Amino acid sequence: MSSGEECLKKLEQTAYDLVLLDIWLPGIDGIETLRRLREKSSKTHVIMISGHATIATAVTATKLGAYDFIEKPLSLEHTLLIARNALSHRRLQQANDLLRHQLEQRFNIVGESVPTKALRKQIAIVAPTNSRILIYGESGTGKELVSRNIHFMSHRAAAPFVEVNCAAIPEELIESELFGHTKGSFTGASDPKKGKFELADGGTLFLDEIGDMSLKTQAKVLRVLEEQSFQPIGAPTGVRVDVRVITATNKNLQNEIATGRFREDLFYRLNVIPFFVPPLRDRREDIPILADYFLRVFSAEHGRGPKEFTSDALDLLIDYSWPGNVRELRNEIERLVIMIPDEVIRPADLSLPNGNTSRASTLHEARAQYEREFI
Repeated sequence: MSSGEECLKKLEQTAYDLVLLDIWLPGIDGIETLRRLREKSSKTHVIMISGHATIATAVTATKLGAYDFIEKPLSLEHTLLIARNALSHRRLQQANDLLRHQLEQRFNIVGESVPTKALRKQIAIVAPTNSRILIYGESGTGKELVSRNIHFMSHRAAAPFVEVNCAAIPEELIESELFGHTKGSFTGASDPKKGKFELADGGTLFLDEIGDMSLKTQAKVLRVLEEQSFQPIGAPTGVRVDVRVITATNKNLQNEIATGRFREDLFYRLNVIPFFVPPLRDRREDIPILADYFLRVFSAEHGRGPKEFTSDALDLLIDYSWPGNVRELRNEIERLVIMIPDEVIRPADLSLPNGNTSRASTLHEARAQYEREFI
């Protein structure tokens, strides 16, 4: 291309990864072309070329986003090296953009109901802080998803996110799991092991089902929160960490405190900012959106063609109480994607309990059946 105007016109028609741009061009010069190019595309890498460049020109080009600056006379070998580096950098940017998009999709909180919008707004407010968060909600509502959103929207996003299910680890192993141990510190400790607090250093530690943690372990966690350090089992000295702690529970911790099963001092350390994730039955407007989202996700994951619900099937999904919340809906949709060969999902295809499935072809029939059986 022989002019800046022609270059800009081409960029309007086609997306280019790399442009080599001469400073001295007829019409608008290379600097002005770069400025206008940047207004149209922030992704294209630009290498500036000049035979009479000044330091001021190079600085201006760099401020406008030029990737590099080459002086004439050009060396083919050097020019190719700079071009390859620029393209490698562009490919890395594209990979990072794709990964970021995939993370956003994977950890996206889906739904447009009032409670869901309020939850997303609350996450956006508290994520940039270092405050501790205690997430309340029934099993399957998405408490882990909320914690991951908080982490990936924080300044700790590039650091580790470490999850511990406190209800799934035996009492005799929980201390080693959280704080680590040295070699030979107890029977079976054949190798040293870093604990979850140390693995999460610089990032976020998510303690799920904190209400199931024993009082003994609660005391040790409280000490870590107070001192920002801990001592691995068998270690002569402590380890300092910088960790944001997010916890979650499906229990009423105030009741647990009243019955002596949860430490009040730990509760106030954790409950700096309380979150409540509503059950799916309280945000039924989200069910069609979630169902469609899971259909698309699992169809792509399992290599199935697109599917859709009949209006009657969708009515049954909306009317069902979903005691297992989003997790139960997710499992139901994955089963449908795998097991139903047709493109259309009908009421008879659903596996919802309590008669709200194949025995009722419409929502009205389901309700009538319910009345016959239980009223």
